[in-house]
Amino acid sequence: MRKTLLASAAIFVAGAASAYAAASDGKVKIGILNDQSGVYADFGGKSSVEAAKMAVEDFGGKVLDVPIEIIDADHQNKPDIASNIARQWFDTQQVDAIMELTTSSVALAVQAVAKEKKKIDIVTGAATTDLTGKQCSPYGFHWAYDTYALAVGTGGALVKQGGDSWFFLTADYAFGYSLEEQTSNFVKSNNGKVVGSVRHPLSTTDYSSFLLQAQSSGAKVVGLANAGADTQNAIKQAAEFGLTQSGQRLAALLFTLAEVHGLGLKAAQGLTLTEGFYWDRDDESRKFGERFQKRTGKMPNMIHAGTYSAVLQYLKAVQKAGTDDTEAVSKVLHDMPVDDVFGRGGTVGANGRMFHDMYLLEVKKPEESKKPWDYYKVLATIPGKDAYMDPKKSGCDLVK
Repeated sequence: MRKTLLASAAIFVAGAASAYAAASDGKVKIGILNDQSGVYADFGGKSSVEAAKMAVEDFGGKVLDVPIEIIDADHQNKPDIASNIARQWFDTQQVDAIMELTTSSVALAVQAVAKEKKKIDIVTGAATTDLTGKQCSPYGFHWAYDTYALAVGTGGALVKQGGDSWFFLTADYAFGYSLEEQTSNFVKSNNGKVVGSVRHPLSTTDYSSFLLQAQSSGAKVVGLANAGADTQNAIKQAAEFGLTQSGQRLAALLFTLAEVHGLGLKAAQGLTLTEGFYWDRDDESRKFGERFQKRTGKMPNMIHAGTYSAVLQYLKAVQKAGTDDTEAVSKVLHDMPVDDVFGRGGTVGANGRMFHDMYLLEVKKPEESKKPWDYYKVLATIPGKDAYMDPKKSGCDLVK
């Protein structure tokens, strides 16, 4: 009897040790790090945290028989604060992966920390192509969109519609530079021209001098290479200056459903933009949108839906790898197709870029909207292979 009990105990201990080895620290822990109080708080913010929690719940709350934990923090759009949080999470709080990472300068800084610590980061909130280009990481993934896809969508569409001269209002940091550069390349490759640009500080409130320069340039299109509340404020003040009434067209190069809602259809109507998700696209996206709205009071944009997808895919990869070991999970993430409400049919390149369809959208006129959050007309679907840069041309040294 005593031998039987000892044998049973040994089996139990061995099983527990095996589970612990498969999932380090006896849990899988994901950190959502983003702007929760500043210019991008509506863009991602606490709603992205809810999207992450939805993914955990849909997965079943456990992976490899251990609990899944979501923690979050506000990086205040400051790379040094974000890097310090990331180091603390990795070193002392047993965080396995960090996601969302709104603001390109922040995302680049945290990806560098994750690479050093050999931890996974999946970016859904930032846009710069450097994340999967010259600053790529074997453990870094870029999920929801990037500046190249926005340029292909909004920039390419407007040039083809006759908007062949551009002036840029650009946010003065990595994201803005990348978005202006990528869009300029598409404008020029389609026989358009860039007549000028001006840079503005992040979270500025007075666009008058910048808009005067745009107005006097005579450009047919004024490209807003900014995001969040910056874009909303620029559009509001452009209306006060009579920019569009004088014949110029505004192109919101990074604008999402959250910002359209904040601005209102009267001010936003007619804007052309590109997103990677629209809640009213099909039955599956509507069902997801309605669940999300019950939790947050709003419909999801591509950052929220992308965060849901990133967390869900990470958990699937942990399950398939049989461990939360970074090397093993990273390999599965590169190899495994994406199959969820956001990235159905998506694939991941050698540089960590997730390829999925993007949508060219136009904001409806108030009289065209038939129900709450009915804001977009889908003008075109841009296949993932066309929306994103070929990894071989990205500058990433991981691509053979």
